[in-house]
Amino acid sequence: MLTYLIAAVSLGLSAGLAPGPLFATVIAQTVRHGLREGAKTACSPLLTDLPVIVAALWLLAGLAAYRQLLGLIAVAGGLFVAYLAWENFRARPPAGSADAPAANSLLKGAAVNLLSPHPYLFWLTVGGPLLVSAYNQHGPAAVALFLAAFYASLVGAMTLLALAVSKSRRALAGRGYIIVMRVLALGLLVLAFLLLREGWRLLF
Repeated sequence: MLTYLIAAVSLGLSAGLAPGPLFATVIAQTVRHGLREGAKTACSPLLTDLPVIVAALWLLAGLAAYRQLLGLIAVAGGLFVAYLAWENFRARPPAGSADAPAANSLLKGAAVNLLSPHPYLFWLTVGGPLLVSAYNQHGPAAVALFLAAFYASLVGAMTLLALAVSKSRRALAGRGYIIVMRVLALGLLVLAFLLLREGWRLLF
């Protein structure tokens, strides 16, 4: 079981610190709304990944058209990430007033995660086969240990990212804030393009 524990921690840390739509969303929500909202975004895979894992295991069982399904997910994800880029491009420094727009960090993170092909591809190609192997060799306890270690590492890594960003948040005010949010918007646009390209490749 130690092998699966090491694999889970390594994969979780790698996924949590790998640049991608959720990574960028954690940064953006932290810059705009603070550490608490960034941490909420980091926790979003805990809400969304159960159906992703079930779907991946189902696809592994022999769904023939999984490439088209992933392609549609990637296209939807690309469009949603492009919307987030537009939202960040228009962002203005928070005034701290009571009528400030709601952060909706958990929902945004969940939407980004569900509409990205990355979790599906991970559980199809790496996570799913490891779960099956762990179950066959050690039973349900190994599966539970793998999932607990993986998500503790994943969420922990992204929360540390949000903490690091929040430490420099006070230095971001006025024009500096706008510049950072527009740089993030450009990064999200690149990610949106990559998701759309991946969706096109999977579909055609």
